[in-house]
Amino acid sequence: MSIYVGNLSYEVAEDDLKQVFSEYGTVKSVQLPKDRETGRLRGFAFVEMGSDAEEATAIEALDTAEWMGRNLKVNKAKPREDRGSFGGDRRGSGGGGGYNRRY
Repeated sequence: MSIYVGNLSYEVAEDDLKQVFSEYGTVKSVQLPKDRETGRLRGFAFVEMGSDAEEATAIEALDTAEWMGRNLKVNKAKPREDRGSFGGDRRGSGGGGGYNRRY
């Protein structure tokens, strides 16, 4: 499992997160997602710790803590939802719109 860290400063770096979370145990990985179009950080991260106990300790200590001028939102990351494909009729209900009517 991993930890979701939200409301991050856009100035944060991977090493900054490793340093903070290492106070609560072993940091296995840090992911800082970037916007595909701008390349700018998205303001959240995922941190994977060495054990569930370390994750719980970090969450308890850091949730709502102020860091880099922001109040962090720290909790257990939820599994990624399957958004499915974009197949089918994307025009909404109602079908073709009725333009083939004869009067």
